[in-house]
Parts: sequence; structure tokens; C-alpha cells
Amino acid sequence: MKTKLLLLSLAVLPLGALSSCGYDGHFRYSCQDPENWENEECVPPKCKVTGTCTSDILGWNQEDAG
Repeated sequence: MKTKLLLLSLAVLPLGALSSCGYDGHFRYSCQDPENWENEECVPPKCKVTGTCTSDILGWNQEDAG
């Protein structure tokens, strides 16, 4: 009985920790925000230097988003 309780608690604890990792309304990089896609720092060649172009961060170009 104690073993089952221990295993259950070990399974539930990580789920509780992961559920607290949610979206807080902020972007990690400013170029992830569609409102910033036209800003100078988010348009090549400037963003290529820092690796913050949309294609670098998201894996697709903003032109593909339509």
C-alpha cells in the first residue's frame, strides 16, 4: 500500500510542476511578437547577426504566416 502511494505521488508531483509553466502573455524574444516583425531589429540582415529573425526563432518566415 505504501509503495503504491509513493509511486502515485512521484507521478503526480511532476505534473503539478509542469502545469505551472504556462503562457504569461510575454514573448521571450521581441521578434516572436507579430507586432514587431517589421521593426529594424527583426528584419534581415540585422536580425541574422543576433539570430533573432523570425525564421531563426520560429522555424518559419513571417511571409508564410499570410
